[in-house]
Amino acid sequence: MKQKMIDFLLSHANPSIRLRVKREILRTVTAQEEKALQEQILEEKIIRLIAEKQRENGWIGLGFHGSNKNAGQYDNQETATKYMGEKALQGTVLLDRAMEAYVTTPLTDPIYGTRGQYWSEFEIPAQGQNIIRCACIARAHYDDVIDIMPQIRLSLESFERVTQVDSIWDVSRPVKNGRYFNKNERWPCRYHLEILAFTPEKWKSEENVAMLARAFQRLTRRDREEIINTPVSCWVGNHAVGPCWLLNEGYSVSGDGLNRRTDDGIRRTNLEKVEWLCRCGLYPYLPELREEVDFILGHIGEDGICSVGTYDGEIRGWGPYFGAQLETDWRAKIRRQCDITFRALLIMHYAGI
Repeated sequence: MKQKMIDFLLSHANPSIRLRVKREILRTVTAQEEKALQEQILEEKIIRLIAEKQRENGWIGLGFHGSNKNAGQYDNQETATKYMGEKALQGTVLLDRAMEAYVTTPLTDPIYGTRGQYWSEFEIPAQGQNIIRCACIARAHYDDVIDIMPQIRLSLESFERVTQVDSIWDVSRPVKNGRYFNKNERWPCRYHLEILAFTPEKWKSEENVAMLARAFQRLTRRDREEIINTPVSCWVGNHAVGPCWLLNEGYSVSGDGLNRRTDDGIRRTNLEKVEWLCRCGLYPYLPELREEVDFILGHIGEDGICSVGTYDGEIRGWGPYFGAQLETDWRAKIRRQCDITFRALLIMHYAGI
């Protein structure tokens, strides 16, 4: 089955998928092959747009955390660097310069959109421009170039905190119209998980993986309705951080970004969630994850093509909280099949199947 998936992708997929199959799965890519495939990727429309929007200091566009009135969907630093990392452009001048901008641009620079304020990720749980920045560095696989070890440790501490308390209510306090996190507390968010998923060689040990498994066993519980998906604000005037960002009780391995399943009777899966958890080594520990992997692999046909149902809004296009599409578009059915099959192959690979 795995070989048929590989053969299908090497015959039909986008250059970025073919490069990643050879580099990440087969580990057989030569320097010459990598250069040739990256040159093809650099000619794609979205990548050319990103290159056109790169500023003198390497920063992409006029935004950081997603689009704004001056920055479009891809011409902002967060989306662009994650997208280029997933497109296998590590080591190209384009991505090297964008990563250098993360080093040379102060966290108080107006480009971060915080009006010159530095929101410390060590003082405010699940918040701060630097935790987003470090997740981008991890996703692009530049953590060997730029030191993000303090944020890797913070990510582990944030998940460990889940195992030390009864619920998210113990790290936050009730206020009028909601709850606020206590200062200097720890609690995990999407960006902590992203950092760990893409830096396993920096933190993965039997002890850490077991701790992470215990945390997700807590997060996936649904025995207390009152605490499920509790939104929590980070400070007065801050919007409540909900499931698309925060990881809290009620977390669904199979649900969409808001931890919900559709009510149309169609069983779907969230390929990003499953891939990230498998990257963290959690496949042997979480029954919900094993069930989801089995569901995905059960939809691989004799031709090696995966036809599992997905939440297309979690895959198509890119943004701060979604994005897995590497094919240039899904106008042709085979392009969608390539994207879905590639994610299924990654899940199989990182689950150790």
